[in-house]
Amino acid sequence: MRLILGPLLFHWPPDKMRDFYARIADEADLDGVVIGEAVCSKRLPLIAEALAEAAARLERAGKEVILASPILIAGPREEALAAALAKESRLIEAEDVAMLAFLQGRPHRIGPFVNVYNGATARHLLDRGAVRITLPPELPGAALSHIAAAVGGEALEVLAFGRLPLAISARCIEARLAGRRKDDCRFACAGAPDGRAVHTLEGAPFLAINGVQTLSFAYLNLITEVPALRAAGIGGLRLSPQDCDMVEVAALFRAVIEDRMDPAEGLARLEALLPERVFANGHFHGRAGAAFIAPSPGQA
Repeated sequence: MRLILGPLLFHWPPDKMRDFYARIADEADLDGVVIGEAVCSKRLPLIAEALAEAAARLERAGKEVILASPILIAGPREEALAAALAKESRLIEAEDVAMLAFLQGRPHRIGPFVNVYNGATARHLLDRGAVRITLPPELPGAALSHIAAAVGGEALEVLAFGRLPLAISARCIEARLAGRRKDDCRFACAGAPDGRAVHTLEGAPFLAINGVQTLSFAYLNLITEVPALRAAGIGGLRLSPQDCDMVEVAALFRAVIEDRMDPAEGLARLEALLPERVFANGHFHGRAGAAFIAPSPGQA
């Protein structure tokens, strides 16, 4: 199974981003890294230089670099970015189905933000030039197996770690909370490197917001489901960057993938690494997405 790092969804300062990708390049056991500003095109000018440096360093370290498109192509700024991306020589990952219009005639990837819910859709995308598809994280395990049987799992990847992407809007929640307009947001999202927690009226953690994006509060964690995903023929797993030790997260997933570590031990080590985070795997088991279904003794 391939192990891929998805695009950084949060607004980090350029120096923090440089340090993060330098360590990923030098220390993380990953096959590829998706980079780019996928959430808010307004952020891109601030981090473009850091992203270019990261791409070069990752490639020198032997990792495949894939460029992410915007998740929502909502206006002229995103259209211009999409057109510029289509001229890049590196492999592009379409995070919005609108990006496919710019990628006709060239190989590309499909990201988890595109709704690929059945084998027919996956086959259509593969036939028109996609070389890999990262399936939406809300699909249950049975659906993942069905799609893998329909098209061959080697071309499929599954999001296995990180806050679940739930929605994206043309309006910015962070700007509104700060009493600003989106065009004058002054990067209100910069103060939340892992997303800003949202609680219910009763004070229970519920969601996380990231500028125009809504995420789960809990971290998706499918480390105990790795054997089932491998048995289904899924060809790769994706880790979504969070403000934590992603090198160690990648090492734990790699050890489980290669049968050097029992999945239950992998889970225990992730819990020790991230003691204040809440994990979820409910979607995989056909339950509420925020639920965590612990493996039965001996199951993992």
